[in-house]
Amino acid sequence: MTQHPSDDLSDDLGAQPGRAWHHSGLWFLLVGGAAALTHLGVFIGLEHTTRLWPEVANAVGFVVAFGVSFIGHRRLSFSDARTDLWQSLRRFGATALAGFACNEGVLMLLHRLLDWPALPSLVVALIVAAAQTFVLGRFWAFRR
Repeated sequence: MTQHPSDDLSDDLGAQPGRAWHHSGLWFLLVGGAAALTHLGVFIGLEHTTRLWPEVANAVGFVVAFGVSFIGHRRLSFSDARTDLWQSLRRFGATALAGFACNEGVLMLLHRLLDWPALPSLVVALIVAAAQTFVLGRFWAFRR
């Protein structure tokens, strides 16, 4: 198993479960924030430069942000994972796709059915999907 640069820190935190959750949750917020900003940036860029439907721009933003999210969560949020890289990638891919399905559903509900503007709809969708992604990431994709 390849060691992560933060393995020494996570081993120390593993002895104190409360601190481990705090450490993991803080990194999750930071990495998730970076991925969400990436997602939003791609979405806004496509909204202003193309005639793509918001749902398609959302999908492109998701694909770009996936790399930021996986690398950051593997190295930082869940650095004490006991799964190998490929198992984590497969699981996180499934987790991310479930999060994207949730995200796309919320976006469509708010934008198409409730007639919200696309950008606020996406922001709410990203928040809802982030909660789901944390739970699946913590307890399945990067299981300790």
